[in-house]
Amino acid sequence: MSSTYTGFTAEERAAMKEHAQEQKEAARRGSQADKAAQAEQDVLAKIAEMSEADRALAEHIHAIVKANAPDLEPRTWYGMPAYARDGKVVCHFQPAQKFKTRYATFAFSDQADLDDNTMWPTAFALTELTPANEKEIAALLRKAAG
Repeated sequence: MSSTYTGFTAEERAAMKEHAQEQKEAARRGSQADKAAQAEQDVLAKIAEMSEADRALAEHIHAIVKANAPDLEPRTWYGMPAYARDGKVVCHFQPAQKFKTRYATFAFSDQADLDDNTMWPTAFALTELTPANEKEIAALLRKAAG
């Protein structure tokens, strides 16, 4: 087998640099309240930078998370909007433009309380959010947040 490893893509390297910058900035912030307020502003700023289609989805996801899992803390994670519990990411929104994919993704980490038997979904491709999608995401968020 002769596959050639070409390393990380430019998009992956950029995401890793963003994550390192996020860590540095978080370490510099003052009180817990200041950190939380700035983290939410960082998420909103990342959403504002997105292409129109990704931005519309991200804004909608952000509102769904805030309404259905208010205990999850907004933060950026590898330059993407994410929501954490006790500092650990529970879910995140990956815009399509981030890694040049044809759809955005909303995904849950192993920190989400979604375990159901021996197999369960953890990531969802998004091209638009219908009322049915919103209802399903809201239910998953409530379960994931515990």
